[in-house]
Amino acid sequence: MTYKIALNFEDGVTRIIDCDADERVSDAAFRQKINVPMDCRDGVCGTCKCRAERGAYELGFYLEDAMTEEEAAAGMVLTCQMMPKSDCVVAIPASSLACKTGAQKVAATVLGVDALSDTSYRLRVKMAAPMGFLPGQYVNVQVPGTDMTRAYSFSSHPQADEGSFLIRNIPGGVMSGYLARAQAGDAMDLTGPMGAFYLRPITRPQVFLAGGTGLAPFLAMLETIANTGTYQPIQLVYAVTKLADLVEMDRLHSLAGLIPSLTITTIVADPDSGHAKQGYATNHLTTADLCDGDADVYLCGPPPMVEAVRAHMSALGITPASFLFEKFNPSETKAAA
Repeated sequence: MTYKIALNFEDGVTRIIDCDADERVSDAAFRQKINVPMDCRDGVCGTCKCRAERGAYELGFYLEDAMTEEEAAAGMVLTCQMMPKSDCVVAIPASSLACKTGAQKVAATVLGVDALSDTSYRLRVKMAAPMGFLPGQYVNVQVPGTDMTRAYSFSSHPQADEGSFLIRNIPGGVMSGYLARAQAGDAMDLTGPMGAFYLRPITRPQVFLAGGTGLAPFLAMLETIANTGTYQPIQLVYAVTKLADLVEMDRLHSLAGLIPSLTITTIVADPDSGHAKQGYATNHLTTADLCDGDADVYLCGPPPMVEAVRAHMSALGITPASFLFEKFNPSETKAAA
């Protein structure tokens, strides 16, 4: 049996390696030319101490001086003694460069560009090789014909043969200008994956807050949940400026059919939209929605939305069990005339 181990480095880079069931994680990393922190390899020094954020594993011999029982109970591991029993995520307290690795660069071919609304595109690509990523992570996408890149979260399943992204249409923007004239077969490079915004193990109710094209990482998360299943309630709150900005609704409803515990709430800021819920996410987010704090809250949207939600939860007196967020700023770089 071989498992996938996601190594999350402190500089935001993630590398996913293969590890056999009877193989130690550090050995698997070295075999794949990634030098994770290491010294004794015998569970004695503690140099390779990391945090296991997800997955099942066994630990071999180690001394109390290297890692205490309390640390082990809290999810700390020694990678020289860690043998996986499932796919795992391990946080490495070092940069990817210090470990003689870095983000992957994968060649991709454009399959198509779909104009979902006046304000958003869906870019679909075929990758020359699998790019392992955790649902919610992003890559830097090269704008064909330039040396510029833009960061976008995958909206596709991590194991899918094709990758997809939701991209905001910014008039005059470099990527937006390209997408308006893109052709199937165009070549581009993807570099990554990166980011600490990804789906953690689901052990309590989940609240997903998406602003505009910030829906993308949640689509990847929901695709994953549709495969793995969960009994925990999941509430997706999807807030946009105009009614036409509500995109990928057919896909969301299909996912809701696969995830019985998923509920979807859409909110439109435009007061003339005629939408059932108008205003902003904070106008409709209650203490009950946040399970009185017993929930994991994920938020992806523009900085003002992140700050507004943070202030709103504070005003409600709610401190969620965990709060993970991804701010995105649309690039204002203009295409050359």
